Amino acid sequence: MDLRRLLAVLMVAVLVQLGFVCLAYGNFIFKVQHKFAGRERTLAALKAHDAHRHRRILSAVDLPLGGNGSPTVAGLYFAKIGLGNPPKDYYVQVDTGSDILWVNCVNCDKCPTKSGLGVKLTLYDPQSSASATNVYCDDAFCAATYNGVIQGCTKDLPCQYSLVYGDGSASAGFFVRDNLQFERVTGNLETAPANGSVVFGCGAKQLGELGTSSEALDGILGFGQANSSMISQLAAAGKVKRTFSHCLDNVNGGGIFAIGEVVSPKVNTTPMVANNSIRVRLVKGSFDLIMSLIRARARKARLRSSLIKLELELGKLD
Repeated sequence: MDLRRLLAVLMVAVLVQLGFVCLAYGNFIFKVQHKFAGRERTLAALKAHDAHRHRRILSAVDLPLGGNGSPTVAGLYFAKIGLGNPPKDYYVQVDTGSDILWVNCVNCDKCPTKSGLGVKLTLYDPQSSASATNVYCDDAFCAATYNGVIQGCTKDLPCQYSLVYGDGSASAGFFVRDNLQFERVTGNLETAPANGSVVFGCGAKQLGELGTSSEALDGILGFGQANSSMISQLAAAGKVKRTFSHCLDNVNGGGIFAIGEVVSPKVNTTPMVANNSIRVRLVKGSFDLIMSLIRARARKARLRSSLIKLELELGKLD
């Protein structure tokens, strides 16, 4: 989110109680963990984390991805996913403000080898997966991402990605296609393993805090609206519906992230707003809504929608 382009920014801390059960029939879920889960944290620590998060803003996307966002790379919520055949576990930050899924790969330059979040980091190796294939510049996915075949594309030229963040951190690599392992809900709150083929980034080089942070993870899982996002790819393949929801636990941290339709009598919905319907300039592909009223106990405060832009990200509203 480019703060200079906004007329005003409203910070709202969102605490979501797990007071209801989310039922996701015929779809899949995975558990998410909170960075501060199970730890004593001071107000100063939370304030420092929030300040750091807003410095980590996506300032440039060298490879157009159909929309950019503001991934909180330090990681508020992260999840374990399986990639490859046989599958290996990877811990990725769940981010609704960016589009692509990428993980650090073998022979990566300055990729982190350990994390202070209590998880084991793993480098993805396409050569060790029986289902992995390279994505070249003439591939349909690459052409769609570039809005056409890139200039100078030749046979066997990999489709590359490069992300540069506002604090100088960067991730660069190439796209591969492999199996994503997940748990599909079969009914009665039971799950069964399932998989789907997706294209994701294989990180070859990390710069800045992406390679040195004590809060490092294996990568980022983007849930943006672009066709390059994991959820869009799975929806296009008929695996899931192109919707998602999450239940966050503000007591122990973490929660559940559900892909697909969620059925519960206590779930309230708010329609998202098309970018062209808001008078301020928004990031293409982001999830936006207009807040018109804030209620604190018995008091109400009405807001002028022309002064506020809310960008929905996992665990926060800006």
